Amino acid sequence: MASAESLKMLEFCKISPPSVADFSLPLTFSDLIWMKFHPVERLFFYSFHHLDSDSDSDSSFFFDSVVPKLKHSLSLNLQHFLPLAGNIVWPSNSQKPIFKFIPGDGVSLIIAESDADFHHLSGNSPVEAIKSRPLVPHLDSSDSISSVISLQITLFPNRGFCIGISAHHAALDGKSTIMFMKAWAYICQNGVESPSLLPELQPFLNREVIKDPNGLDVFFVNQWKKLAEKMDPSSVNQQSLKILFSFPPGLEESLRATFELSRSNLEKIKNKVLLMWDNTGNGEESIHSKPPTLSTFVATSSYVIVCIVKALKAIQNNHDKFLFGFTVDCRSRLEPPIPENYFGNCVCPHVAAVQPEEITKENGLISVAKKIYSKVKKLDKGVLDGIDGLFTKWDSLISEGVQAIGVAGSTRFGVYGTDFGWGRPVKVEITSIDRGLTMAFAESRDGNGGIEIGLVMNKHAMNAFANIFHEGLQSL
Repeated sequence: MASAESLKMLEFCKISPPSVADFSLPLTFSDLIWMKFHPVERLFFYSFHHLDSDSDSDSSFFFDSVVPKLKHSLSLNLQHFLPLAGNIVWPSNSQKPIFKFIPGDGVSLIIAESDADFHHLSGNSPVEAIKSRPLVPHLDSSDSISSVISLQITLFPNRGFCIGISAHHAALDGKSTIMFMKAWAYICQNGVESPSLLPELQPFLNREVIKDPNGLDVFFVNQWKKLAEKMDPSSVNQQSLKILFSFPPGLEESLRATFELSRSNLEKIKNKVLLMWDNTGNGEESIHSKPPTLSTFVATSSYVIVCIVKALKAIQNNHDKFLFGFTVDCRSRLEPPIPENYFGNCVCPHVAAVQPEEITKENGLISVAKKIYSKVKKLDKGVLDGIDGLFTKWDSLISEGVQAIGVAGSTRFGVYGTDFGWGRPVKVEITSIDRGLTMAFAESRDGNGGIEIGLVMNKHAMNAFANIFHEGLQSL
């Protein structure tokens, strides 16, 4: 197992944008629904494949070229993304927190060196989940103030380096995080002093496009206050910004691994579901006629859920009900739609409950796919319907002992396009999926139209999952 001794901290610094004036920005209801949720943590691994295998030259290249360029381009990039350079604060006269930047604020950056096995960590094969943790920077949060992002750049001598980012979920969703990373990479790669970002990388910060006639912003703030008091009855600070780490990383005897579905695999899953569509399921999901095609999201989610539940049952981890939680990008679904480069949170969480007997029966894949498809189809008409009842519904389901299965990331983010000038990442992982039973989606690095699925599970469940996953593909 990895330990703190395998990581050497070389530098702690703060990177600030070029001189700019004070800046503040409100948090919308779509931000505040995530107000105390744990940070989203990602790792971007880059290889020194272009250099000779000489550790001295690798280290010199890293410290003389990579680090200075990353620091300088980060500073330039932050002038476009000022909310990230500031903090989340809660003015005493305000019902809700805000973003606040004042000159001198900046992003915490750690430079470190690791003696861990770079190729093992950046590969797809199972690795102890705890080994990724030293590469993830801590995100500060207290009652009075909370950082928005923190960064860590870690050298693996003679192998490569890793950029880790922890992002406050009330500040930005996955799409916005990757926009920031790609903008940083664009500036670094092009080496411009007065950067003009590509239109798709220029953040749209106007919060007025998020309409909230029913006061959902204050409603969600109050919901978080109630939850915080429930978790800690001694809590007396009603304006605390401290993140609720109610989902600590599950690291004991856990493995992290990445599985792939090729384009051919996905087509077989879709075809099987559509072929059996009219012969399976008589529930609410049957009100929808068979679609002409099935989305990659529905096909992948349903296949992986079936494999997870079968794996859990194989190790006698029996649950009466499973909950599938996922987020939906609302940018194009709101009325009127908002710009695709809107920066912040514009995702809404939704849930679909499934019974174990639905999943493990012969046509379980088709039943689960129809249920997820039905849920997604409803969102076309009202993506925010029921959003005010999410806290109550979630609390009720969890108290009943429901096993939640979540999903993070998206194949639409294009994470493997984050090239800082030294090549595309060899691996991008969402480290924070170790805080629950969550699958992480990303497009396949080779661009073949497939999908990568990251998982963290108990080692016994992971072994069972791997066998079920691969055997299932062979029988499609």
